[in-house]
Amino acid sequence: MKILVTGATGYIGKRLIPLLLNDGHKIVCPVRDKKRAENYYKDQKNIELIEADFLNGHSLQALPTDVDAAYYLIHSMSNSAKEFHVLEEKCAFNFKRYAETTSLKQVIYLSGITNDTKLSKHLLSRKNVENTLSSGNYALTTFKAGIIVGSGSSSFEIIRDLVEKLPAMIAPKWLNTKTQPLSIRDVLSFLHKALGKEELYNTSYDIFGPEVMTYKTMLLQFAEVRKLKRWILTVPVMTPKLSSYWLYFVTSTSYKLASSLVNSMGVEVIGNKSNINQILEVNPMTYKEAVELAFKKIQQNSIVSSWKDSYVSSGKLKNYVGEFINVPEYGCFKDYKKRKVKDRKKTLDKIWAIGGETGWYYGTFLWKIRGFIDQIYGGAGLRRGRRHPTELNAGDALDFWRVIYADKEKGKLLLYAEMILPGEAWLEFNIEDGILYQTATFRPVGLAGRLYWYAVVPFHWFIFNGMINKIAKV
Repeated sequence: MKILVTGATGYIGKRLIPLLLNDGHKIVCPVRDKKRAENYYKDQKNIELIEADFLNGHSLQALPTDVDAAYYLIHSMSNSAKEFHVLEEKCAFNFKRYAETTSLKQVIYLSGITNDTKLSKHLLSRKNVENTLSSGNYALTTFKAGIIVGSGSSSFEIIRDLVEKLPAMIAPKWLNTKTQPLSIRDVLSFLHKALGKEELYNTSYDIFGPEVMTYKTMLLQFAEVRKLKRWILTVPVMTPKLSSYWLYFVTSTSYKLASSLVNSMGVEVIGNKSNINQILEVNPMTYKEAVELAFKKIQQNSIVSSWKDSYVSSGKLKNYVGEFINVPEYGCFKDYKKRKVKDRKKTLDKIWAIGGETGWYYGTFLWKIRGFIDQIYGGAGLRRGRRHPTELNAGDALDFWRVIYADKEKGKLLLYAEMILPGEAWLEFNIEDGILYQTATFRPVGLAGRLYWYAVVPFHWFIFNGMINKIAKV
């Protein structure tokens, strides 16, 4: 079959596509940033990447019409509570208009459970997208999931941050909200096995794990798996705004995303029972089993995808790889250093391990202060870390940077700053003819940007000088 998969660089898409390729299907992936996607799928056969943006209906003209099925995995196009539902509806409408010109027989959509009488804006948006996608020209199969538990998922990482950082918690009352968590492996099983099943055409199913539990219970069971003793006291006086700040400062989420999550977490996510488990022969695992499986993947450094690599994790929505791969020259300040390299491979290994748990090789305390300041002003800070300790691909999040270009064979790594700045910043490492070149570029915006640069020049001299010395020393 020829299958179109939206959200190919997202958390679900990056895990689903290999399953479809293993079945021998041909995959077409519309992506906003082709250069970013090529890094994920450069070694795969039977996959075609086409640059297209579902917010721009005209860009979809490049997509093929001879497709048999499609997966609609577009979610959270913006983490702004004011506009995300408008953008999601527009994406769905443009997809539907395109799909109705094709030979599509089935569209499979992953949504959220929407059975509560009072739904959050995000869940209302999911419901609206389902209505928008419905068509007489093709069959729509909708799966509605609640909390998804897996290595790198937003819910897993947020719970992990809370449990591992806080021995005791005074938490908001929404921790008593009931939900039915489902493992990422089971989500993929439902999506994978539903392909081509005519009995699922024009149907909608809630998919969920075997347990009904509160968020508080999820935190405590997570602590049990990690062999940690934790105490949680829930209080009714914490407002949504305070709850959002609580999540923002303790976990790796952005404030806007934390605010959206708080609004959703007040809604019970309990699924309606059906025979879908029997139809597709899926036996969902328990929450504890899902957490244990996630940590096995983490210990093996085999996290396929992480929500932190999505552009939403930075609170921004930009085509970073396409827009910022060419470092500007005019109107910029630069910190330029170079050192001789004795062992090219070992030096590159050190560069590719930078950030995260490894740190930035020099002035770690100053890096942490800069990360804390960034967090206070609503930035990502150093909380996101990195997905893998030694691998980097274009589009990956790296502390408060975004990887724009990463080619180890050519010896070049380019990072773009996602921290809060009065301007734009790049950090580049490049090895040529036995010389390591390290260049920090800052393009200021207005007087504030220029004053900022001159204020941090003394710190840059120590930090960047020390960093290149440590990297070049093998």
